[in-house]
Amino acid sequence: MNKIRRKSLAEVKEQIEAIKDTLQELLDEEQEYLDNIPENMQSSERYEKAEEAVSALEDAVSSLEDAVDNIDTAIE
Repeated sequence: MNKIRRKSLAEVKEQIEAIKDTLQELLDEEQEYLDNIPENMQSSERYEKAEEAVSALEDAVSSLEDAVDNIDTAIE
């Protein structure tokens, strides 16, 4: 791979990492919200929706981490 493509990939990697950081912050906020739902509300639709959101955000963060790892491999 030539220098120009490596540089472009490095820039894409930075953008993905920034998005991943933002998603991680949102995930942390949603997880905190979920953790603070009272016990008597934990079988509610609201709790289930928050739980689904946490799971989806975890998957998104993981996918972006995989993308960064794949870009690192390509750059090497």
